[in-house]
Amino acid sequence: MNKENILAAVDHTLLHPESTWAQIKELCDDAMKYHTASVCIPPSFVKRAKEYVGDGMRICTVIGFPNGYNTEAVKVFETRTAVEEGADEIDMVINIGDLKDGNEAQILHEIKAIKEACAGKILKVIIETCLLTREEKITMCRLVTEAGADYIKTSTGFSTSGATFDDISLFAAHVGSGVKIKAAGGIGSLEDAKRFMELGADRLGTSRVVKIIKEQS
Repeated sequence: MNKENILAAVDHTLLHPESTWAQIKELCDDAMKYHTASVCIPPSFVKRAKEYVGDGMRICTVIGFPNGYNTEAVKVFETRTAVEEGADEIDMVINIGDLKDGNEAQILHEIKAIKEACAGKILKVIIETCLLTREEKITMCRLVTEAGADYIKTSTGFSTSGATFDDISLFAAHVGSGVKIKAAGGIGSLEDAKRFMELGADRLGTSRVVKIIKEQS
């Protein structure tokens, strides 16, 4: 697995609340130069970013981010707006409290509603693995599969920790056919990125990989 393979799996990410348009443009420039899978940016920048990159780069944005406890109606509205403004991919955060309460029906309903609002665009479901038990992670593998989402994603990068090798292995063992895996949060080296992909990750949410390759150039 070479650098190009790794870069092609990267959602080049900038989600800090203090992010500026100049920084988002630089992110887009780097993503197009290094041929990453997408840029993952705050919803407020989606329209400008899409106008800036045109067809040169896929735009990913986040919904219900980072805590996931917005109402379903708000998340659906956010999703529709993002798609209308040019988002190609949507990364949503589940309501973790519903999972802890065993309210599987509501989680399933919400994911399906957001998938419908995606209007054919890719949907990734962030479950925030660092806050979940093993059993809850397995439950989410089942629910994400049943809901018809495209990816299950480990983390927002804004909680107590990010992706782990064990979580990717667990996902790979329990997601259904057609569901892909995104590792995100704390991917700090090319070696880590490669290992996540070897374990089954199809996408990597990170800003560090591109920075490392830029430094090596």
